[in-house]
Amino acid sequence: MTDTRRPIRVEVAYARPDVQVIIPVKVAEGVSAAAAIQTSRVLEKFPEIDLAVNKIGIFGKVCGLDQILRPGDRVEIYRPLIADPKESRRQRAARKDEGKA
Repeated sequence: MTDTRRPIRVEVAYARPDVQVIIPVKVAEGVSAAAAIQTSRVLEKFPEIDLAVNKIGIFGKVCGLDQILRPGDRVEIYRPLIADPKESRRQRAARKDEGKA
């Protein structure tokens, strides 16, 4: 039996402080984000990516590896945050308040 699903174009994106990549891939209609990531071979290029740890999303919205893709989707692989955003804001506010005293 042949696969009759039509091909769609999607992108897989990953960024580090020193390099950013967006890899266009063609996958069968109805495949998951995980399949697109595998097809892109981004895991070979960036061995530090661990899909058990790194979250993924589509256009900035977090999703699971089983998310079914639509034509034109961009699968983004996110890195863990280095600093807690709330703590960073507190520190900036404290420094700003010190300047007013």
